[in-house]
Amino acid sequence: MTTPAAVPSGRRRRIYAIGVLSLLAAAVLGVTLGPVRIGAGQALTELADHLLPWDLSSGLSDQEAAIVWQLRAPRVVLGVLVGAMLATAGGAYQGVFRNPLADPYLLGVAAGAGLGATAALAAGLSGGVLPVAAFIGAVLAVAATYHFAQAAGGRRTPATLILAGVAVASFLTAVQTFLQQQSSDRIREVFTWILGRLSGATWSQVLAVLPYTVVSLAVLITYRRILDVLSVGEEEAATLGVRPARARLLIIGAATLGSAAVVSVSGLIGFVGIVVPHAIRMVAGPSYRAILPLSMLMGAAFLLFADLLARTVISPGELPIGVVTAFVGAPFFAMILRRRVVR
Repeated sequence: MTTPAAVPSGRRRRIYAIGVLSLLAAAVLGVTLGPVRIGAGQALTELADHLLPWDLSSGLSDQEAAIVWQLRAPRVVLGVLVGAMLATAGGAYQGVFRNPLADPYLLGVAAGAGLGATAALAAGLSGGVLPVAAFIGAVLAVAATYHFAQAAGGRRTPATLILAGVAVASFLTAVQTFLQQQSSDRIREVFTWILGRLSGATWSQVLAVLPYTVVSLAVLITYRRILDVLSVGEEEAATLGVRPARARLLIIGAATLGSAAVVSVSGLIGFVGIVVPHAIRMVAGPSYRAILPLSMLMGAAFLLFADLLARTVISPGELPIGVVTAFVGAPFFAMILRRRVVR
């Protein structure tokens, strides 16, 4: 039996410090940069005026204050929730399936959410209905994956779950393509959602996904030690008192619920769940006691920096954030594959 290699505590603390500082820097830049430049001190004072009981004066005009609080602040907070959830879910999936290339969309979350959103748009629905439809589609897709995995193999092993996820995702993607062809006038809206975006984020969206994200992250962080035990194999884990099937169901359920919630409001933002946990694994070691909390920190920072690029590269225009993460993630993914092949 092998156990995760230990990483010096001093090095791990430095990595945590880098993660916290990166997240803070990205958050501050997120509320200051844009077509209207606002000083960091003024923006932070405006935020403090809303969050603290004291009456503080930021010196901003009413329009600038609205930009900070109504436009940029919810966008930053939503970016933190989405990035943290996708990266942590990706790390959890990689631990459950013992595959560093697994991601939060492995069991059909992306295909189900995409079909739900496409169906809503094809029916002429939008606004608050779109996130609900995407969320329901994602949850139903994973439920279908679990059902077919049991029907095919008699019990839900990692291998049968992956195969069932591929089959379900392929079928749902085909249905989504059919709906797009039948509603060509709405196809631009569909692709805008599929490519991912944080623009238009509101406090109501933040509050809608916050409970799911907090609960899911809490469960995953609680089970990070169990993931270390599962990494040695199911039979060995059972001898150590862990019930692999139950643990796997809880971890996948939490990761799926959180991923479905954030994807329903952000669209399909790829590579975060692969790039961040794998990068953490390379610098902090293979123990999920470090991978999951560090992925939560770095995932949030990574997505905020990607969003900054998305809204500044072609300013005053804006790139879909999924395009930015793909530009970063695709070469990193290719590097991972090359390293694995060389080994």
